[in-house]
Amino acid sequence: MKPRRADDVGILVPKVLRVSAALGWRLLVVAGAIWLIALVAGHLAAVVTPVAIATLLAALLAPAVAQLVRWRIPRGLATAVVVIAGLLAVGGVLFGVINAFADGLPELQARTADSVGAIQDWLEKGPLHLSHQLLLDLPTRLIGLIKDNQLSITTGALTTAATLGELLTGFLLALFTLIFFLHDGDGIWSFLIRAVPADVRPRVDVAGRRGFSSLVRYVRATAAVAVVDALGIGIGIAIVGVPLVVPLAALVFLGAFIPIIGAVVAGTVAVLVALVAKGFVSALIVLAVVIAVMQLEGHILQPLLLGRAVRLHPLAVVLVIASGFTLAGIAGALLAVPILAVLNSGVRSLLHDQGVAPADVDPINPPDTEPGQRQT
Repeated sequence: MKPRRADDVGILVPKVLRVSAALGWRLLVVAGAIWLIALVAGHLAAVVTPVAIATLLAALLAPAVAQLVRWRIPRGLATAVVVIAGLLAVGGVLFGVINAFADGLPELQARTADSVGAIQDWLEKGPLHLSHQLLLDLPTRLIGLIKDNQLSITTGALTTAATLGELLTGFLLALFTLIFFLHDGDGIWSFLIRAVPADVRPRVDVAGRRGFSSLVRYVRATAAVAVVDALGIGIGIAIVGVPLVVPLAALVFLGAFIPIIGAVVAGTVAVLVALVAKGFVSALIVLAVVIAVMQLEGHILQPLLLGRAVRLHPLAVVLVIASGFTLAGIAGALLAVPILAVLNSGVRSLLHDQGVAPADVDPINPPDTEPGQRQT
């Protein structure tokens, strides 16, 4: 007698419902695992964020260390040279930005006073027709508001001081982690994959190397896009005569590391500074420059550079940035796309790179093609 399945007893469950239920509980398990990882990472944000930033910096600086090693320079010395050179470069940029900001601040203050006067005149005589007495009472009301909330402001200042201490601690941790990643990244990775079963360890090794190579490509492409954005907008606002050109260009450069959204926000700041310092017409010109640079980035640089570096749809990029910002603020927005790129490349490798040896994958000098694709 043919045995009956459990579904044949009582109510017959349709196949579509059985498949949906099987997929549903698996999705619940995956979602629960992701939620648990996010919860742990949130509680350990003071450690996770510096390590993640150190990983990004390692992807940017590892090729330089590898090149020095190929020139027969000891790896320890090569790591020290690259890290010190990077610190000097960052320090020089910060010094230039702060110095330029200090030099341009008096001019900005003078022009701001004129612009505020023009704005008050427009509010009084323009379509809003605000009363002159209301505009005169506005500064007094602001001062009163500050006095009423003095305790909150003081508490905020103390919180800011504590945050600066946390930033310094995070910087030191990121620097310490970066040195070890550059000096012994292969050894650290070999230690980590020992937890993987031996029969699948080579495939996991290849997937991890593919993921890091995708991160290297992403960081290189993003740095190139950031340089073009900063130069384009910086030259544009310099021609218009907007003050604080160097700080604004540096802000655009840093903002470009958050794809799509970061450069738009930084460009908006440049437009607002132009509006305050030079007036409405200059702000429109700067806005046109920002839009032109964004079009260049969106239609040429992103497809040509980032499109080849990480095979991600722009909608996926926007959604993952929004999700990262919602969950972890600026750090989440900065790290969301690199994490997605690494996961995308690693999963593709697990699906397609069967029979590939770890020694055949160079994560420091990756090819232009993604796993599972062939060069044409």
